[in-house]
Amino acid sequence: MGKKKKKITPNDKMKYEIAKELGLLDKIKKVGWGGLSAKETGKIGGMITVRKKEKKKSKKVEKAE
Repeated sequence: MGKKKKKITPNDKMKYEIAKELGLLDKIKKVGWGGLSAKETGKIGGMITVRKKEKKKSKKVEKAE
């Protein structure tokens, strides 16, 4: 049996977008996520956190209006 294809979640999509912005997408395609350094994965994780906070904040502002 072949490997099941994982459904891409919004978080996965954001992770790939950030990796692309940082110029890491080619490296990920070659060696996978496990091939990234701690610094690189930390940068991606930090940017995901910032974007999630911004999204949450903008939703609160929309509800308040």
